Amino acid sequence: MSISENVQQVRQNMKQAYEKTDQKKQVQLIGVTKSVSSEVAAELLAAGITALGENRPEGLTDKQTVLGREACEWHFIGTLQTRKVRQVIDRIDVLHSLDRLHLAEEINKRAKQPVDCFVQVNVSGEESKQGIDPEDVHSFLHEVGQYPMVRVIGLMTMAPLTEDEQVLRSVFRSLRVLRDEVATRQLPHAPCTELSMGMSSDYQIAIEEGATYVRIGTTLVQS
Repeated sequence: MSISENVQQVRQNMKQAYEKTDQKKQVQLIGVTKSVSSEVAAELLAAGITALGENRPEGLTDKQTVLGREACEWHFIGTLQTRKVRQVIDRIDVLHSLDRLHLAEEINKRAKQPVDCFVQVNVSGEESKQGIDPEDVHSFLHEVGQYPMVRVIGLMTMAPLTEDEQVLRSVFRSLRVLRDEVATRQLPHAPCTELSMGMSSDYQIAIEEGATYVRIGTTLVQS
């Protein structure tokens, strides 16, 4: 299938999953381009993708050089090293990997305007995954309040690599519950209305469990 056909199929799958929910907020599709060329990224844009996700500063810079900063909404989805914040922060619209206070401090120092961020939460507890422990999220958000250039729009997680649907649902559902708890606090710096969860292998389940952003790469670009 072509990229255009892939995009159409993914959107159809997303629609079917969304229709099983009672949420009113539409789901944002992020085309993950971390492992493809700028030419492929351009094809995704031509196929109707309006947001691209990169996980390295170099990849972000390379694609923006070819496509332009205004070509789409740019999301940084990988771990962001503190020393590379200045290379990235004014080139992106959303950061999906806020996972430590020192990173928030550096963003606050370098950003020219407030940055929309997702706090990355390690719901599954896997040592191989980055993110804050779920029980530490509330205290972390309290501390983040001292940095006016950081605006927490939601929570993000990565589910385990498993075909066990119940495990996946449990992880996604736990993040949704935590997001709801934060949202009820009505923190000015952390409205926390969004959920970034779900990738190529599990995005339909993630949507059924409340995802408002899904990050899809392989499924969009495979032939």
